[in-house]
Amino acid sequence: MTTTTADALLTRTGLTGRRRDPLFWISTGFLAVVVLVAAFAPLIAPYDPEAIDFAAIWAPPSLAHPFGTDQLGRDLLSRLLLGTRESLIGPFLLLVGATVLGVAIGIVAAWNGGWIDVLLARITDVMFAFPGLLFVVLVIAVFGEGPATAVVALALAYAPVIAKFTRSIALSELARPYVDAYRVQGVGGGVIAARYVVPNMAPALLGYLVVLFGEGLMGLATLSYLGFGAQPPSSEWGLMVQEGQDGIVLGHFGPTLVPGLAISAVVVAVNIVGVRLSERMGARA
Repeated sequence: MTTTTADALLTRTGLTGRRRDPLFWISTGFLAVVVLVAAFAPLIAPYDPEAIDFAAIWAPPSLAHPFGTDQLGRDLLSRLLLGTRESLIGPFLLLVGATVLGVAIGIVAAWNGGWIDVLLARITDVMFAFPGLLFVVLVIAVFGEGPATAVVALALAYAPVIAKFTRSIALSELARPYVDAYRVQGVGGGVIAARYVVPNMAPALLGYLVVLFGEGLMGLATLSYLGFGAQPPSSEWGLMVQEGQDGIVLGHFGPTLVPGLAISAVVVAVNIVGVRLSERMGARA
């Protein structure tokens, strides 16, 4: 095979772009490591994340405590590792809930059109225009603080965003000939949507949802920082930032800096992967 033929084959299959995009693969590898840490955190954490040691309060980084300790003498590395699981599960659950609700609304609106489309569009417009954080705070004020309420509230806040995006791509998908062909055969609308339309829309949704995962992680961390999400003695990253901020005035930056950098690194990596996936799926469409 000549060099020209090989390059043409790589270009058609998309392998050339992937090989020339190290940032995508570095981000993907980093996220894979984060997921593995979340899965095996209890096994690799050197200390009990809730173990209090008053003799080691605000201890600097050392061999015994690589990231130092917090205001209660708890090992920061152990808390960071254990907090990975909670910090990832929350955004995943809220994204699942928001996706199910948002995709359902978007497809129903696109499929039926007419007054149903207009009604759902107006409802989502009102929710979309309402400040997300304020909406979440109102939900928490009614149902009480806690991680479960924060996840549900953010899922409801993200659902209109996903619904709008789903409707836009569903309209173009429903205009394809195969939809009319199944209609003529007497296949029900729900079957067509569930078995054909949604799977065909999945590639376009994937990159968008990956980016939203990063936003969800940041949103839940913000709520925990404000005291509305995870509660002590949880080691969720946003709560760790909030608990460690008192040490800043005393010159102890580790308890705030370590979880803050973890949040930033994961969000940046997720955004890079999400944007790259969107670009590649768009190029294939």
